[in-house]
Amino acid sequence: MKSIVIYDIVEDKIRNKIADVCKDYGLERIQYSAFFGELSHNHRQMLFKKIKRLIGDKDGNIQIYPVCEKDLALKQVYIVENEEESVTGGEGTKEEAGGQETVDSRG
Repeated sequence: MKSIVIYDIVEDKIRNKIADVCKDYGLERIQYSAFFGELSHNHRQMLFKKIKRLIGDKDGNIQIYPVCEKDLALKQVYIVENEEESVTGGEGTKEEAGGQETVDSRG
């Protein structure tokens, strides 16, 4: 099942280790402290336990949400990427609805 992993970790070293573990599980970074991808029930539990061990007694917050295909079809995404003009030619936006449509307009 698709899953979203989000976390808020104060300590840089631990935060980087958690990102590496998420990547090891085949998850894709969707925001700085958020990952998304396919995780079986067992892998979701194993990942949660690994991350809990990494955080230990330090300040932190980890949340893993399983997402069904029906809910995933309702996904909405809006991305604005402001990059240097010499690289992209201006501002760009991407909009995604229902996981299907992508609009990319570059100035």
